Amino acid sequence: MSALLDVPVRGGADWDFDALRVAYDRCADIAFGELGLDTYRTQIEVITSEQMLDAYSSIGMPLMYRHWSFGKHFARDEAYYRHGLRSLAYEIVINSNPCICYVMEENTMAMQTLVIAHAAFGHNHFFKNNNLFVQWTDAGSILDYMEFAKKFIVRCEDKYGETAVERVLDAAHALMTHGVSRYRRRRAPDLHDEEARAAERRAEAQRTYNDLWRTVPGKPTGASQPNAEAERKKKLALPEENILYFLEKKAPLLKPWQREVLRIVRHVAQYFYPQKQTRVMNEGCATFVHYHIINRLHEQGFLNDGAMMELLTSHTSVVFQPDFDDPRFSGLNPYAVGFGMMQDIARVCSAPTDEDRAWFPDIAGNGDPFGTLRSAWAGYRDESFIRQFLSPALIRRMRLFSVFDDSGPELEVKAIHNERGYLAVRTALADMFDVVQHEPEIEIVDVDLIGDRCLMLQHRVHNSVLLEETDTAMVMQHIADLWGYEVKMLEVDAVSEAVLKRHAAGPRR
Repeated sequence: MSALLDVPVRGGADWDFDALRVAYDRCADIAFGELGLDTYRTQIEVITSEQMLDAYSSIGMPLMYRHWSFGKHFARDEAYYRHGLRSLAYEIVINSNPCICYVMEENTMAMQTLVIAHAAFGHNHFFKNNNLFVQWTDAGSILDYMEFAKKFIVRCEDKYGETAVERVLDAAHALMTHGVSRYRRRRAPDLHDEEARAAERRAEAQRTYNDLWRTVPGKPTGASQPNAEAERKKKLALPEENILYFLEKKAPLLKPWQREVLRIVRHVAQYFYPQKQTRVMNEGCATFVHYHIINRLHEQGFLNDGAMMELLTSHTSVVFQPDFDDPRFSGLNPYAVGFGMMQDIARVCSAPTDEDRAWFPDIAGNGDPFGTLRSAWAGYRDESFIRQFLSPALIRRMRLFSVFDDSGPELEVKAIHNERGYLAVRTALADMFDVVQHEPEIEIVDVDLIGDRCLMLQHRVHNSVLLEETDTAMVMQHIADLWGYEVKMLEVDAVSEAVLKRHAAGPRR
């Protein structure tokens, strides 16, 4: 094995597993010794293009329950790939412990080296250390939990029929965006003994059902009504942003197995929620790490010039950002933004200008670029990271500007490259990557326990953006089917509290 360490990686498709091990070890020396990364143990698996397509369709999880939507995605992606309309990712990495990295067997040895640096070290470090992932995900148990989930869904299909299970999964998937807890930390479940705790959860659900529905209070009158309403909302823990959680715990007609299916989908949604909030940072971290590692490997002679040219070509295409008037422009490339910001932070720490010292007095010239980056990777999400670290120098280099569009025949440039303009551009870009601002703010606010048990929802409308009518009707129908009674929703202006629109749906029998 040691003799292979002196053999440089050359261009071409030939590689073997000994070569992968050598490449991993050489990357590890730089990742741990120079960059100071801290990763989970890594498990590298080599897969075919068809297996990569399958991983795409099942949202990248190695163990996943069956659902028709996954087959639909597989058929679509396969058709695009076979007709040359879409390429496949060189790798997929799983936020688990050990961290699983899928690499394509079709990759050249040079590309295998790059994706090991990118995924096995860059993404792996980010998953293990970013506070959102630390707080909201259980990397050590997710694979065990998904194995339990897959077996549980299969047992339900055998016992209750595929149609019945599919109906619950369809409804739960429609609500996945509203199946996460954004603002408070629930105790992380111990996923290793999920089977043993199933009976305990069923007993608790039955107890809650009895408390809430069997002894429905009489109709309050007079001054006691506000107190009764407040007490009811307190007992139901309302308002509740996590709609799947509320339905799992409180829906009066759901069977125990249906509640467990909702719980499974809810945990999957929560597991992926940090990834939605950190795409710029996650990809920027991994791209910065692989760029530093491959350059160091080239300096050490482990990558020859031909292999380095191949990797730089791939890297350049990944971080390419078309101009706004380029026919290829489809928005800001998160790889370009993330990698640009990581490089810029390293520059500010190592060779700051007077402008950098004025904008970033805490890090400018501190001489510790890798330590500063590790701290940023741990402590921020995309929105806060951009607000804190996007520099005027990078704004100029990427030629960013802010435009006000009132749907008229002309556009008004609202921010140019001056001090106030830089702040406006930074704020506008941060808002673009703020998941909270782009997802509807919908909560369950009340339940009519006394009358028809109608579930009341509220959508707080920001910037006059109402929900799309067709999608809202379908999702409301799913909620009503799970709840078992009528569901109503008011769209309320977030500033004036005026009711802008009403929606209602009843369960299908």
